Amino acid sequence: MNSQTTTPVRRMRPDIRNIALVWLVLVAITILAWCLTPENRGAGSVLDSVLVTVIVALGIIKSRLIIRHFMEVRTAPRWLRIGTDVWVVVLWTALLAINLYR
Repeated sequence: MNSQTTTPVRRMRPDIRNIALVWLVLVAITILAWCLTPENRGAGSVLDSVLVTVIVALGIIKSRLIIRHFMEVRTAPRWLRIGTDVWVVVLWTALLAINLYR
């Protein structure tokens, strides 16, 4: 086996450290969002609205990390990276608006 056939395979191998770090951040965000979940669903206080907004912001971060690192959009053309970022923000903003103004 010559070195020319093995070199492209090594370049295509994902950075394991980066993937592990992103995964740990996703786990931490999930635990944080779970801890922030309001237990009282009846009152609809201002604090509940703030917590829901923070949880949605965490959802935006998680969605972007998943799309960028696990769906390989990080190496995609610029228009696709921008398009997915816009889609994530529009989707989560709509979900927040529905939750806050119902």
